[in-house]
Amino acid sequence: MTKVKICGITNIEDARVAVRHGADALGFNFYPKSPRYLKPTVARPIIDTLPDEILSVGVFVNEPLESLIEIARISGIGAIQLHGDESSEFATMVREASGLEVIKAFRVSPGFKPRNVLEYDVDAILLDAYSPHEHGGTGETFDWDVAKRVKGLFPKMYLAGGLGPDNVMDAISAVGPYAVDACSGLEITKGRKDSEKVRLFLSRIPR
Repeated sequence: MTKVKICGITNIEDARVAVRHGADALGFNFYPKSPRYLKPTVARPIIDTLPDEILSVGVFVNEPLESLIEIARISGIGAIQLHGDESSEFATMVREASGLEVIKAFRVSPGFKPRNVLEYDVDAILLDAYSPHEHGGTGETFDWDVAKRVKGLFPKMYLAGGLGPDNVMDAISAVGPYAVDACSGLEITKGRKDSEKVRLFLSRIPR
């Protein structure tokens, strides 16, 4: 069964829609330069309403360790997603200091090598499309053959990058990921979800 993470949640209404239609995890962006940025004090009351089985994931980009751990504490997230240029050593420190699940995201640039993921002692890997301007939420896909090779090396892999109702089943059929992750493909505007797209997206994934 493919897990589903809906990322870029900024309000309680979108969180409720995603949960009602079957999401397994929600992502909250704590990168200040992101248009989907959410203060940890704003994320906390949303996260506190989530059922216990829903994984709340904080998304960070090159955040200093002390600040990252404090944001995790304030927001009450259950997992940390490192979406920047964090080293394997830093990822290990985050895991040890937080006691939370750690997901390391890789943007699949032309120079990306699948074996790079094995350098990280983390709980899961996430693959996203590369953009020189944005860390995630680009709406772009990438070569899923690369994702297939990574999945063979690291089975607990989240597949992101331009996924929406129209292509999610193609992605699952082609890659067989542990989970799919959608953000911009389900939005009306950056930071605001289209409830019908969320419903359609989740309805097309075998449960």
